Amino acid sequence: QVQLVESGGGLVQAGGSLRLSCAASGRTFSSYAMGWFRQAAGKEREFVAGINRRGYSTGYADSVKGRFTISRDNAKNTVYLQMDSLKPEDTAVYYCAAQNKGATWAIPTYAYDYWGQGTQVTVSS
Repeated sequence: QVQLVESGGGLVQAGGSLRLSCAASGRTFSSYAMGWFRQAAGKEREFVAGINRRGYSTGYADSVKGRFTISRDNAKNTVYLQMDSLKPEDTAVYYCAAQNKGATWAIPTYAYDYWGQGTQVTVSS
């Protein structure tokens, strides 16, 4: 089992940047593929980015491709989401998630077993 805690959210102007972090408990972080998701008010939770266990395979939603970068540091049990060129439509609660059913990241929310509590990102125009 793994526990996830996100941090780094906040209020930023359009065009700005934020870096989210997700710290995981336990000794087996490297056995989990990780994902970042977001949920805007009144909308379903959606996939943002994913990274495989070792960090060499990543994937992104079309809406964030070229602006967001996911990375991980297995020595620090942490996954990151660097968000650049932020837009008002990026406003949402951002969640990190972990799964160890497969070696790589997945898009559906049901593929993930563990979730953090979320961190709010608000982008003003």
